[in-house]
Amino acid sequence: MTDSKNINNPVGQGGGQRKKLSRAERQNNGPHRNRDRQSAAAQKAELVRKMREKARAAETAGQASDDTAQS
Repeated sequence: MTDSKNINNPVGQGGGQRKKLSRAERQNNGPHRNRDRQSAAAQKAELVRKMREKARAAETAGQASDDTAQS
């Protein structure tokens, strides 16, 4: 029976072989990150759309109040 190398690695509870990672995955650019980036882009697009709608609404409200003030 072999001795464990340290207290955190008891004999018989090894981890086995590790998965072969591509270069992108080693740099934390795996497929999960691509999905995260796509969802982040979608959230940003939605936020920009909402901000533009608010700006248009404020602009039209401002023009309406200017028209009534000039009358």
